[in-house]
Amino acid sequence: MLELAGIIILGILAQWVAWKFKIPAILPLILIGLLVGPIAAEFLSEDGTKWIEPIWDNEKEKGLFPGESLYYFVSLAISIILFEGGLTLKRAEIKNVGPVITKLITLGSAITFFGAGIVAHLVFGLSWELSFLFSGLIIVTGPTVITPILRNIPLKKDISTVLKWEGILIDPIGALVAVLVFEFISVEGDSGFTKTALIEFGKIILFGTTFGFTFAHALAFAINKKFIPHYLLNVVSLSAVLLVFVESEIFAHESGLLAVVVMGMVLGNGKLENIKELLYFKESLSVLLISILFILLSANIDMNDLMLLYNWKTAALFVLVVFIIRPLGVFLSTANSKLKTNEKLFISWVGPRGIVAAGIASLFGSKLVNEGVPGAEYITPLVFMIVLGTVLLNATTARLFAKLVGVFLKKSNGILIVGASKISRLLGHYLETNGRHVVLIDSNQSNIAKARELGLEAINTDIYSNTLTDNIELNDVGYLMAMTGNSGINKYAIDKFGAEFGENGSFRLVTREEMLDENNNPKEGLFSNTDDYVTLSAVTRKYPSIQEIDINDEEHYRGLIEITNNDKDIIPLFIKKEDNEFYIISSHNTEVDKIGENWKLVYLGKPFDVEETETN
Repeated sequence: MLELAGIIILGILAQWVAWKFKIPAILPLILIGLLVGPIAAEFLSEDGTKWIEPIWDNEKEKGLFPGESLYYFVSLAISIILFEGGLTLKRAEIKNVGPVITKLITLGSAITFFGAGIVAHLVFGLSWELSFLFSGLIIVTGPTVITPILRNIPLKKDISTVLKWEGILIDPIGALVAVLVFEFISVEGDSGFTKTALIEFGKIILFGTTFGFTFAHALAFAINKKFIPHYLLNVVSLSAVLLVFVESEIFAHESGLLAVVVMGMVLGNGKLENIKELLYFKESLSVLLISILFILLSANIDMNDLMLLYNWKTAALFVLVVFIIRPLGVFLSTANSKLKTNEKLFISWVGPRGIVAAGIASLFGSKLVNEGVPGAEYITPLVFMIVLGTVLLNATTARLFAKLVGVFLKKSNGILIVGASKISRLLGHYLETNGRHVVLIDSNQSNIAKARELGLEAINTDIYSNTLTDNIELNDVGYLMAMTGNSGINKYAIDKFGAEFGENGSFRLVTREEMLDENNNPKEGLFSNTDDYVTLSAVTRKYPSIQEIDINDEEHYRGLIEITNNDKDIIPLFIKKEDNEFYIISSHNTEVDKIGENWKLVYLGKPFDVEETETN
């Protein structure tokens, strides 16, 4: 009982430490696992036993999981984690980088597989079968470690999206490759290799995709038709994920991982009600499971396994895998893409391995050791070395490397618009067409659907939730515009997200009271002190277009602003500079010190009367 409680307590403590110091949770979790496992057994325990013994030992009469129960638990936990990752994958995110992601998880995986396998064979002298088992396991780049690394680095959306999707989609691919190699090792005779590979691969793809797709639609149908009461929604969904995993495994061994990822992707991209509640629940559950898993798997390693790595070969293997093979795979996969060289370098640098690599390595490594396969004792510690090494490297240097290669955004120019009403969609579409990354958020599904029809990135979320703070695709956002019809929500958005997303400016629409009081111009007031949500909506209905007019000089600009003050059908929005930079006009200050060449006034409403503008 003490050990079980200790794992949970230490796991959550490690998660808090990771949050506090802005590092991937995997780092303190592995270190805690090593401390209570092999380190405690070697240096801290008087009788040489681990403080936490994951597998039951009959001689010591101590342990948590008898037989292979630990690995059953690991498999089920990983399925839930991958399902949660699949839920977050949205098709709209990859419209610019879809081909790059496809090549990374196919060509990039092949390069890692063959490259790392050859290196492991040459450096450590492992058999070809074990070398390729190792390389199959380290194909994966875990989303659970990439996300916290990228969350604190302002990057272009395309870079964050590539790394996020690669991390989630490549997990089942790496697992499948490792399974096929494991099957090779279990088959005697060369003639069985090809036959087994083809049969197993076909079964895995067939049953994994079929079960995932079918059960996703069945669950979505049951939820949308209210067949499941609200209070059972999360637990029924959890049981459905476990059912899909187990059923798929019965028909094709190790196809469960693919099935749950497919299930998550289908649900995440479908018209599923209560998707946000499902995400919150699965996210909390994933945090708990990751905390338990890493401590258990790290504690399960023996000191003798760690000592196998205490030589120059380990360093050579790490350097070749991380600094040669990973960049080679990335550069070949991104050839002829829109990504620049510095962006490719950064993607090459960030490739931390995660829970799937560690979990499956422990599972297969132990099985092969028990079967007496020569060299199998190297598999688990080598994979853990790659996991811990890449996490340490990326967690400590990713921000610095981003600055070094020039992908670190000195100024975050993305714009987050709270509210996806017609005026917000109009503004968002205009800004997007002028080269700005725009994200709209709204709790109204209809508004979100209309925004997406315009090709805008739109998130259906509640402003009071924490979804936005965990979204790495918003790292380039530096402007916040709160434009809902509820003044309380607008003010709350500024207070809660102003510091995070309003680095260059946080603005909200003025309230009716502020609009009627000429002397009450809030500093964060948006556009003008005479136009609130109601007047903006009214003008949008009459003149649903955004206009531009050239500004000749400061005097001409002041004349234009005066016209807008006297005409309720014209509302000034931005000043557009020559390089497509925008200055958001504030109700607090409409003055501009100096007008540059080819600057324009961007406004909503009816076109200016040219003669009137010339007079002014």
